[in-house]
Amino acid sequence: MNNLLLLPILIPLVTAIILIFFPKHVFWQRIISFISTCSLIVASGALLYRVHIDGIQTLNLGNWPAPFGITLVSDSLSALLVLTTSIIALACLVYSFYAIGHKRETFYYYSFFQFLIVGVNGAFTTGDLFNLFVFFEVMLMSSYVLFVLGGTKIQLREAIKYTLVNVISSALFVVGVAYLYAVTGTLNMAHLAERISEIGMSPILTVIAVLFIIVFGLKGAIFPLYFWLPGAYYAPPTPILALFGGLLTKVGVYSILRTFTLLFTSDVGYTHTLLAWLALGTIVIGVIGAVAYNDMRYIVIYNIIVAVGVMIFGVAMMTPESLEGTIFYMLQDMVMKTTLFLLVGIVFSITSSNDIRSFSGLMSSYPLLGWSFFIAALSLAGIPPLSGFIGKLLIVKASLHAGLLFEAIVILLSSLLVLYSVMKIFMNGFWGEEKGFERKPLDGRFVPVLLLLVLSIAYGVGIEFIRPFVVDAVNVLADPNMYIQAVLKE
Repeated sequence: MNNLLLLPILIPLVTAIILIFFPKHVFWQRIISFISTCSLIVASGALLYRVHIDGIQTLNLGNWPAPFGITLVSDSLSALLVLTTSIIALACLVYSFYAIGHKRETFYYYSFFQFLIVGVNGAFTTGDLFNLFVFFEVMLMSSYVLFVLGGTKIQLREAIKYTLVNVISSALFVVGVAYLYAVTGTLNMAHLAERISEIGMSPILTVIAVLFIIVFGLKGAIFPLYFWLPGAYYAPPTPILALFGGLLTKVGVYSILRTFTLLFTSDVGYTHTLLAWLALGTIVIGVIGAVAYNDMRYIVIYNIIVAVGVMIFGVAMMTPESLEGTIFYMLQDMVMKTTLFLLVGIVFSITSSNDIRSFSGLMSSYPLLGWSFFIAALSLAGIPPLSGFIGKLLIVKASLHAGLLFEAIVILLSSLLVLYSVMKIFMNGFWGEEKGFERKPLDGRFVPVLLLLVLSIAYGVGIEFIRPFVVDAVNVLADPNMYIQAVLKE
């Protein structure tokens, strides 16, 4: 057992509790949050290294052996996602110092920021399906508070829809967990995989699998369950939007990736084909929205939907190559979506508008900002050798190897249209005559953007350094027995 697994959950949890006791002392809230999040990155990096050297790590809380107690499990996939989450959290935290506003800071902003990280890291680390639900709820309850903090009209209006959708999704999650327990008698994911393989193909398991597609599809914004996301994500301030855009939908995608490679593999011909068609629908809807809007926020928000579709399609094919592409793409998309939302926030702070038709000529006054946006746009679209390239390449190759030519063409066309949608911001907002803004110096909020951008470039150029960790993750997904034996000690 390895207590290192607890740190990505325990560090933000303890920090959040401490920060509750002095909400008005903003300076100390910032300092403690910053130190805590830096510590979180160190702990997450140490965990990833430990998993890479020693294999899958497990921790049975209370020393109750699996499957009877609560088990935390960290394989390479989980550890990579936890480390990426920690880096994104630090970037959004530093950006918040300049952009969130003093009033919000005094109303437990940093405390609920940390609680959100608890939920996200817990969801990535738990080895129990019911505790996946629990960490989902920790994440969602924190997001409800962050969502309405500030109390603007659009926040309150969209919060009603956001909360209602997630309450329904959570209720369906409990129903799915209850049915699965009734059929198998367990909720430990490794033990579930064993029991389901013993049962074999069963109509009730197929129904439960479809129910979980609905549950995780609502949380991950898959077609046709994406309807809540564009309006909801448009409402909160930039640091919160960047945090949500980088992390929350990826928890839904991770849940599908984990459960549909480990648990629901008895009727692949139906469940994974359904996932594939829903993924294609998600890509198409996301591209249409991204191309149609002239609002910077909506363009990037709809690109979240496109990325979710690409990742889910990689999961649906369930080949080692497609799974490797999905993991590569998920990691870079978490970083790039956060980066783009922060960049859009900086542009808004200069122009006071999200409509790209209302301003132009930013490049002459802000060349570093302009070229940063350009690189981020190329990376998002998957232009080589930047970070978005390798993931999409592997998914397209897997599609061609499986004879899915139409699907490969859809993904390639979506990349071109994604590039068009974000370059539309660049061409309209940064080129041309100067209008629609007053020159002002860039403040410290640009620092985390640059750091994320450097990280993204390093991820793309140094892909061979990252690949061993990703291959470890793929091996576990492709061979569930590795996960089962590590957890159940068989």
